[in-house]
Amino acid sequence: MAPSEIVSRAASAGMDGIALTDHQSARNTPAMAECARRAGLKCLFGLEVQTAEEVHTLAIFDTPEQALAMTDWVYDALPKRVNDPDTFGDQPVVTADNDIVEMEWRILAMGCRRNIPETSEKTRELGGLYIAAHIDRPNYSVVSGLGAVPEGFFDAIELSRTADETAWLPRSGGLAAVRSSDAHNLEDVARVWTEADISEFSVSALKQAFASRATRLSPRLTSF
Repeated sequence: MAPSEIVSRAASAGMDGIALTDHQSARNTPAMAECARRAGLKCLFGLEVQTAEEVHTLAIFDTPEQALAMTDWVYDALPKRVNDPDTFGDQPVVTADNDIVEMEWRILAMGCRRNIPETSEKTRELGGLYIAAHIDRPNYSVVSGLGAVPEGFFDAIELSRTADETAWLPRSGGLAAVRSSDAHNLEDVARVWTEADISEFSVSALKQAFASRATRLSPRLTSF
């Protein structure tokens, strides 16, 4: 899952734009930005924030600098524990040419002390989009954790690649939906997608599409 490989896979699949949202960290967004620039692929940058409620949420920005500022804010609220690679896997920080420059020492598999209202406020303060991740999943979603999508904090909701939108859109709290690959393996990149008629691939353009409920979801997959 090196940034160059993600970009190559997405471009060959015909994607117009992608977003990188690693768990609790955006430290690989500079490498992703360079790889996307070389390939002529549009890219947004963010992280999947696991909040104090044990809910997965997506903070997405136009630039790596914004995403890295969000990362610093999340890091300040992470447990001061060292990652165990044998349990949670390696956490490399890489260059656009796939060189490993550092191993992130913090354990990124755990939640932070920031709650949803705080994370929403910080994301918007930094100019980003805030999305409730995979609301259909039985774990780490706002629906499984809180029972419903709370009002006033999110710009959109995300559905998993196997989610039946007819069952889940009525539980979206009236928000626009995206369907994301949530790819943890290269073969999952671009298996599903979201379409919108926007003038540019940017946070502001997506906010307008979300506000007008103008997104269209790809067909769901029958198996994960």
